[in-house]
Amino acid sequence: MPSLPSGLLGDLDPTSDRAVFRQIADQLREAIDRGRFKEGEKLPSEAELVEHYGVSRMTVRNSFSILQGEGLVHAEHGKGVFVRPRPPVRRLASDRFARRHREQGKSAFIVEADAAGSHPQVDSLEVKEEKAGQDVSARLGSVRRVLARRRRYLLDGRPVEFATSYLPLDIARGTQIAEPNPGPGGIYARLEELGHRLDHFEEEIRARMPSPAEVKTLRLASGVPVIHLIRTAYDTEGRAVEVCDTVMAADAYVLSYQLPAT
Repeated sequence: MPSLPSGLLGDLDPTSDRAVFRQIADQLREAIDRGRFKEGEKLPSEAELVEHYGVSRMTVRNSFSILQGEGLVHAEHGKGVFVRPRPPVRRLASDRFARRHREQGKSAFIVEADAAGSHPQVDSLEVKEEKAGQDVSARLGSVRRVLARRRRYLLDGRPVEFATSYLPLDIARGTQIAEPNPGPGGIYARLEELGHRLDHFEEEIRARMPSPAEVKTLRLASGVPVIHLIRTAYDTEGRAVEVCDTVMAADAYVLSYQLPAT
């Protein structure tokens, strides 16, 4: 078997207290960070690393497991271990809900997909009336029942997020918002047509590890966390007109914010 190119990976330090499999993971991580292995590129095989470092296959597998747990690589059965692509979508908070996008008939997701050069899709759509959960009810002004719109978003066929919008029934019932396709510009365009001109949004964001159901829905690889975002939309009268509960694959997004200096 041919040896790895000179300088691609270093040697182990036999005097170090750091475990051998962690040293190997450190060197692979550094090679990825320095661009020696590009996005989507296959890492050296187990056999190549066994020969290069003079270690067992289990040691190499433990090294790969560390990198998978960090979300840097993913394994494809029968093919090898590959560098995970960087997040393709930049979610610009200050622009994604701009009125001009709605006036052009574009929802926020379509705007972001266009900017990333990706093909957007929506599936797993469910629209129904239901009892409001305690948190949603409190955010919407103690409403008892809501219209819930659940959907999954995909880019180039890959699931990247799923979201549920909750709207007060006195606003949404019997309108196009209650239809599977709310029309150009999405539900925010329809809200403004109904007289609820949007004033501002409040978002709460946290990162966490996914539940088993979220792993399945978003087809997440091992070690990939999710971004859990709850957004409340307010109209110019100060009324909360929508709560959106969104779970995003953390390896699919960069969250970008512009903050005032005052």
